[in-house]
Amino acid sequence: MGLPMSDPSAWTTAMNNLGMAPMGMTGQPLLPDFDPALGMMTGIPPINPMMPGLGIVPPPIPPDMPAVKEIIHCKSCTLFPPNPHLPPPATRSRPPGCKTVFVGGLPENATEQIIMEVFEQCGDRKSKKNFCHIRFAEEFIVDKALYLSGYRIRLGSSTDKKDTGRLHVDFAQARDDLYEWECKQRMLAREERHRRRLEEERFRPPSPPPVVHYSDHECSIVAEKLKDDTKFLEAIQTLLTWIERGEVNRRTANNFYSMIQSANSHVRRLVNEKAAHEKEMEEAKEKFKLALSGILVQFEQIVAVYHSASKQKAWDHFTKAQRKNISVWCKQAEEIRNIHNDELMGIRREEEMEMSDEEIEDPSEMKETEESALVSQVEALKEENDSLRWQLDAYRNEVELLKQEQGKASRDEDTTKEQQMKLLQQALQGMQKHLLKVQDEYKKREAELEKVKEDKLKIETLLENLKEQESSTSRVCACSQEKECPVEKTLSHSPVKSEREVLLVGIISTFLHVHPFGASIEYICSYLQRLDSKICTAEVEVLMTRLHNTFRQELSGVGASLEKRWKFCGFDGLKMT
Repeated sequence: MGLPMSDPSAWTTAMNNLGMAPMGMTGQPLLPDFDPALGMMTGIPPINPMMPGLGIVPPPIPPDMPAVKEIIHCKSCTLFPPNPHLPPPATRSRPPGCKTVFVGGLPENATEQIIMEVFEQCGDRKSKKNFCHIRFAEEFIVDKALYLSGYRIRLGSSTDKKDTGRLHVDFAQARDDLYEWECKQRMLAREERHRRRLEEERFRPPSPPPVVHYSDHECSIVAEKLKDDTKFLEAIQTLLTWIERGEVNRRTANNFYSMIQSANSHVRRLVNEKAAHEKEMEEAKEKFKLALSGILVQFEQIVAVYHSASKQKAWDHFTKAQRKNISVWCKQAEEIRNIHNDELMGIRREEEMEMSDEEIEDPSEMKETEESALVSQVEALKEENDSLRWQLDAYRNEVELLKQEQGKASRDEDTTKEQQMKLLQQALQGMQKHLLKVQDEYKKREAELEKVKEDKLKIETLLENLKEQESSTSRVCACSQEKECPVEKTLSHSPVKSEREVLLVGIISTFLHVHPFGASIEYICSYLQRLDSKICTAEVEVLMTRLHNTFRQELSGVGASLEKRWKFCGFDGLKMT
């Protein structure tokens, strides 16, 4: 920019406000200390290819920076700044990606070269209505062009109306700007999607290694790994994948069976490990319970010390601050003691619940365990009831002592005593409510115990009745047998006592005659029960035992196959009788 200047300092100030480096006639910068960060930019092709490129493209001026507007002298015109006391000219809302500005108020004789000279950019067109549109290569240069809004322009030294005007620079809406802005937004969206995809792939867990295909060599390797505890998990995954792929066939069935057998051998190891861990957990629980009970004992001792220190014979010797500290410490210790006590009771209650959850097959044993559990609970409730009564008596004694001390204490201690009385009364009420609850629970447990005892008596009576019924049924069976055999009285002297037994002997003899090697008593009875389902094995065996000349029992077989067989020997027995 080789421009004639009447006031170099004013031009320099105006160019600095515009963010452009002022140049002299020879092209050298006028200010040696001009900010080099602004730099120079080569020409960017505008819409009109015949127009020159961009000049200086510095970053926009911050809005909070005070702008000092001075007279700007150009080669063909002069720009006079607006009145600084007037409000800034109004502008429309900025369209997205705006690179085009509207310039109005131009002199009628203004040409395109003058507009280029003023804005240092490419002009799009100039109409006869004293305005034009200018499109820049970058968005931030629009802010610098708006700086010239409000300036009065004069062409040369002429004062003619056609050579003067007031510039009005405003944002303009152009389709090209909106298109470029949308393209840029789409590009940014693509980059963001690509960045997110890379981020997701970076945090995605690695895929499992591929499982090798089945072969005899790989099968032997997996079989060896299945025997190793450290490599068992990897090998079992491979085995599972092979089975799901359908590698099992007649040729490989034995190999797979051996691998499954090796996998089954780890079941006992896992069960033992689980049992060991459960044992460690039980030991840790027991250790924690013992430690907690020891802590509770120490807390009880500390609380007892506080209570003894709160009695009148020791309490009167402490100062007011010391008494306050002791009461606060006592309250804190009691709260911690109660929390630990509740925790210990919860552990014991869980153990009792675990014991009660165990299945007992025998109903009599179940009743006995329930009765013993109820008895133990009743005893525990009695002990808790006694301890609560003792604590209630202790609280009552403390209340009486506090009442006695309240009459002797001074007015300064009255408020603290009243507070202590209120606290003790509240604690007393709470203890009484808890005592009533415990008594109710005690009564419920006693009622349950009575019910269990009654159930036990009912079960015993039922057992006795069942025994009596069994004895009566046996008698009835005996009587029925006597009724079915009326001829027995007449034939009491012979081994066959009834006509029914005679028929049985005949049928059994016929059956054994066709079985020369003998038959078992079960085989004989199964044949007889087809004729009469009421025949029992014991009756037949007793009858055959009585007739030793007709039937003979022999042992056949060796070792585990040893068996008793009955044979018909009536032909030989006829000679003997």
